Amino acid sequence: MATSAGSVSALGPLRKKVLQRRIRLIVTITIVYNVIEAIIALAAGSVASSAALIGFGLDSIVEVLSAAAVAWQFAAPDPEKREKVALRIIALSFFGLAAYVVVDAGMSLIGMREVAHSPVGIALAAVSLAVMPFLSWFERRTGTELGSASAIADSKQTLICSYLSAALLVGLLLNSLFGWAWADSIAALAIAAFAIREGLEAWKGEACAVPVSALTGERTVDEHHHH
Repeated sequence: MATSAGSVSALGPLRKKVLQRRIRLIVTITIVYNVIEAIIALAAGSVASSAALIGFGLDSIVEVLSAAAVAWQFAAPDPEKREKVALRIIALSFFGLAAYVVVDAGMSLIGMREVAHSPVGIALAAVSLAVMPFLSWFERRTGTELGSASAIADSKQTLICSYLSAALLVGLLLNSLFGWAWADSIAALAIAAFAIREGLEAWKGEACAVPVSALTGERTVDEHHHH
């Protein structure tokens, strides 16, 4: 048992429980928020036929999948055993998002869609831009202390949601103010590139998990030396 917990056991069982409970809470908030966001974005995106808005709605669904993988992992008595599977699910969710965004933005760029103005989309993007970075930061901080690669990967998924919100906001505003419909698609493609990079990182996550645990381990070892 001591070997599987590794350096994380240095946290102490109580602190570990607190952090695991905190991740479960963050993930629950993320799922609820993203379900609401997906419904609004997909509806508004269909009305405005905006690639970025529909992509944003689908990203919210991907975000739910990613957060659900972490929720499933931390529902286990020993979450570390489920880490690898959770990371694979998160990686696949990144790739799925990237594939959709590329196809959809491509269709808009070659003129198969007309992008209309979307005040609802602008409001939604602005709200997400306020909520998402905080959720991401909180989950990454907790995941780093716990040495959980999947929580860190999920926090990056949430951070990409923040980038998407910013890109969506800029794209929709440029379209509304200057009629630059292509800005929406260029923004979407930039986000797809981010998603692919993070997906590859999550897929190799078991390798990434080692330095994180090693770092937390070193810190706790140092603390022991001081005592």
